[in-house]
Amino acid sequence: MTPRTLESLAHALGAANTLDAALVALSECVADIDRSAAIAFFRVTPRRGLMVERLDPSAGGVSRTGIELSVDQLPQAVTRAVRAGGTLADLGDDAAPFARMMGIALDSSGGRLALRGVRVDGELVGVISLREPVRVFGVGVSEQAGSMFSLFDIAAQRFVEHEARVEATLAVEEITRRLHSEYMARLGAVEEQLREARAATPAPGTALDPIEAERAAARQAEEQRRTARKLTALEQQLTASIGQLERAHVELHRRSESLRQRTRTIYLIDRLLTLAARTESPERLADGLLALVGDDMQALRCSLFLVVPNEPSALYLAAFRGLAPHITRGSRIRLGQGVAGRVAETREPLLVVDAGDATAAPLLGDEFLTTGSFISFPLVMHESLVGVVNLTNRAQRGLFVEEDVERVRLLGLVISLVAHQASLAERLIRTIHRD
Repeated sequence: MTPRTLESLAHALGAANTLDAALVALSECVADIDRSAAIAFFRVTPRRGLMVERLDPSAGGVSRTGIELSVDQLPQAVTRAVRAGGTLADLGDDAAPFARMMGIALDSSGGRLALRGVRVDGELVGVISLREPVRVFGVGVSEQAGSMFSLFDIAAQRFVEHEARVEATLAVEEITRRLHSEYMARLGAVEEQLREARAATPAPGTALDPIEAERAAARQAEEQRRTARKLTALEQQLTASIGQLERAHVELHRRSESLRQRTRTIYLIDRLLTLAARTESPERLADGLLALVGDDMQALRCSLFLVVPNEPSALYLAAFRGLAPHITRGSRIRLGQGVAGRVAETREPLLVVDAGDATAAPLLGDEFLTTGSFISFPLVMHESLVGVVNLTNRAQRGLFVEEDVERVRLLGLVISLVAHQASLAERLIRTIHRD
């Protein structure tokens, strides 16, 4: 797989306006790797964890088939991986029976079946399946197409957010229509009761039996009390409904912001892949890789380290912005040294919401970070360490949270792929030494 293939997919996903179009684009890219491989997408009800519809892309479009299969019916290890999202989980020897349950046709000679969860706002909303033949030699589709599935994840989240926004808008409109209808009906009933009360009131100067007059006054007083109670109840319902509408509008705004952010992410990835395909300068490419994640996460201070060629125990500074003036490209650190060195050594991402509270480890005083909130994330490709990216000094919201780590994970896959394909670590360090 070349960066150009990934670039084409990014263009297609950016131009797609429906989930069907995105699925067709991903299917074509997978077919470019292996014509025998095929994908499908399963819609999942978030609360019940039930796969209710299978979408099968083809050149002619997308066909839909209703199914009913719980994610929890999958093998435990696969269920955990699917619910976590981000990676393909191979069903192994269980591929054949579960393929039949999911309506997926394997080759007559068998084949591999892998599943990957798609999460939005921490909830599982879909599952991607990848069917491919068993390979004796060479790299399988699942190993080659990991970054493609990561790009599709971002696009799928965008469309799921859009669908949820449309549903929320329709729900708000339905609530508004229902409230208006109830309000008008109750208002009409109150007006009718008032007319009846006025009709029952004797005209001025009309003599009535004292007992009858007392009864009429009591009836009128009771009707007034009932009317007052109904009006009070109606006001309470209207107040509650207005609060519900306000919450719905807040949720719509949140989903709109999330949709805008994911659209921007796809644009940045598209821009980076175009740069990778067209530039020969390793410095520009390294700066572009850092800009991808730095701009997307709004980090004013960030840095990208790459593994020193032929010296896997050391990292060098490949790109940076917002650091102290004395720090230069090519500065080295050892594995285990500082935050980035420790993350490179453990290959586990580190999120610190407030470095002042992180007393368990010497996080403060690192010249590549600050004392504020930060993320340090390892870049790994085919189980080999590529480097580390550090993000701090967030421009707007200030703090990084767990959801941001998942976004960096997706962007990190693209950075690792491009850096690996372009042999960036080797080319850039040669340029630094010449300078």
